Amino acid sequence: MSFLINLINGLITLYIWIIIIVSLFSIVAPHIKNPILDFLYSIVNPPLKIIREKMPFVVYGGVDFSPLVLIIGLQLLRVLL
Repeated sequence: MSFLINLINGLITLYIWIIIIVSLFSIVAPHIKNPILDFLYSIVNPPLKIIREKMPFVVYGGVDFSPLVLIIGLQLLRVLL
């Protein structure tokens, strides 16, 4: 059981880092075409899209806070494990 919890914890940590990387690249260089970035966007964008649809107030003044909401949710999930 401990192995499974550690594995899930590691995957959550990896996913949080992917969210941070994608968020930084969307700010610094939003129009770069790179297969690795396209893959990372395809992993991160579906949950962010759901957050933006369910909580439209996370996009405020042109700033998208949905990655922050997703990271907080993942941290909460990690605490509950």
